[in-house]
Amino acid sequence: MCQHQPPCPPADSAGREAARLVAYHPEQGWGLLCNGVVFFDDTGELLPDGRSVIPSAATCAGQAS
Repeated sequence: MCQHQPPCPPADSAGREAARLVAYHPEQGWGLLCNGVVFFDDTGELLPDGRSVIPSAATCAGQAS
């Protein structure tokens, strides 16, 4: 999916969130990265193969208030 150089990290890598943003819908709370990952503002990520990634405990702890 990524067409630029250097290419973005693949969806199955630990650095997948560093990929370029290609679409963002803040009113709906999600965005699409050029590696095919859909990220949600409050609940993790959805990988192109359908697997979900739950936010880490450190991320969740920072949002608790």
